[in-house]
Amino acid sequence: MKTLSKTGIFLLLATITMTANAQSKESLIRNGNSNFKKGNFNVAADFYKKSLDTKYNDKAQFNLGDAYYQQKKFKEAESSFSSVAGRNVTPQMEADAYYNLGNTMMEQQKYEEAFNAFKRCIKLNPQDEDARYNLEYARKKMIRQQQQQQQQQQQNQDQDKQDQNKNQQQDQNQDQQQQQQNQEQDKEEQEQQQNQQQQQEQQMSKEDAERMLQALQEQEKNTMDKMNEAKAAKMQRRKIQKDW
Repeated sequence: MKTLSKTGIFLLLATITMTANAQSKESLIRNGNSNFKKGNFNVAADFYKKSLDTKYNDKAQFNLGDAYYQQKKFKEAESSFSSVAGRNVTPQMEADAYYNLGNTMMEQQKYEEAFNAFKRCIKLNPQDEDARYNLEYARKKMIRQQQQQQQQQQQNQDQDKQDQNKNQQQDQNQDQQQQQQNQEQDKEEQEQQQNQQQQQEQQMSKEDAERMLQALQEQEKNTMDKMNEAKAAKMQRRKIQKDW
């Protein structure tokens, strides 16, 4: 890309008939121009701003944009050039403002905005070969930037999809683990219930056996008691018969 070729330094000559206020404004602009040529861009910017505080002037605003540009204050330069381009100025000044605005956008990597600015410049001044060169350069950079953005968007989408699949797989694994844990827990509970039931059955069997044994013992005791009673009765009868 060619360097900024339109510095936009308009030198204004004061006339004898100027008023004191006009002389003050023009003096500030001349001081700004003088410092700009010496490379004192920050000092030049201060003079241009003071001139604008006195009264707005398109050329002072334009030169202020140049001073900002030289200081690499591109956002401020963008504001200054846009202000000039948006006013009712001569076609040549408007074309120059769009040219410098395009260069300012290029420095900020705003290639689409730069392309549009150079296109506006060529529309106003079709003979500007520098603007045509910069327009083509901005177009190539704009296309490359758009391709990179699309590529980055695709990479982001692919990454989002991978993350989503990964999260889904993790969720599935967690669900499977939870199901397995639930199954194991259900199995343990069933085993516990079976063990409790077996223990209860064993306990009941033991109690039943004890009751049966107790019943047999009671039955046996009753039988023995009856036998003893019968024996005692028989002996009694024998005793009575013997006495007779």
